[in-house]
Amino acid sequence: MNSRTQVISIEGVVGSIEMAIDLPDSLKSDPSFMVRGLALVAHPHPLLGGTMDNKVAQTIARAFNQLGYVSVRPNFRGVGGTAGVHDEGVGELADLLHVSEWMRHPHTWMNNELTEQYIWTNSVANLPLVVAGFSFGSFVGSHLIKALADLGRPAERFVMVGSAAGKWELLDVPKDTIMIHGELDETIPLANVFDWARPQELTIQVVPGADHFFHRKLHCIRNIILGEWLGQPAWPNQG
Repeated sequence: MNSRTQVISIEGVVGSIEMAIDLPDSLKSDPSFMVRGLALVAHPHPLLGGTMDNKVAQTIARAFNQLGYVSVRPNFRGVGGTAGVHDEGVGELADLLHVSEWMRHPHTWMNNELTEQYIWTNSVANLPLVVAGFSFGSFVGSHLIKALADLGRPAERFVMVGSAAGKWELLDVPKDTIMIHGELDETIPLANVFDWARPQELTIQVVPGADHFFHRKLHCIRNIILGEWLGQPAWPNQG
């Protein structure tokens, strides 16, 4: 956690949802900085030690901070200060959908002491939302992507790290989805990811030598995400 991170709890579907909010460093020097968007990051399986503080989830959030996004990392049900018990992805989807709606309301940020002074909060309802998930989080994320599209509020883009292909029932994802996988992933074999991605003609970015948790390879995740955004238009105050 750093000076631009705040841990809060909000009321969710079955009780409290604990989450970490990570702000771009640019806000430190320029309170008038207009953030580029919002990023919702889903962590790995809660029954296998997954939390919002997972290093991969944090790396994804920090990468989007560098790109000018405000990142939110909620704890799934039964983890940390989040109420409820593990629900095999069903309740977790409902919670992520709830958080995504919460993120898009101006009063959410205007009534928070960490963010109330920033001008970007006035236009948060119009900011794009990125969804990202690691392992089990990518499974829940794939369902969230469809739910948001069905509601007429599609995500800007989806990022899957350590995709849960072959382990949980992923839904088809948009063609521009960023898929990052470790060559030596022992939890979700790379072959399973290729089998799932092949019919959709998705591109997989493989990190050589990386295991499921990307030990000593976290910087590769950050670099891939940053590289994917380099060709996109700059956010307003970057000219």
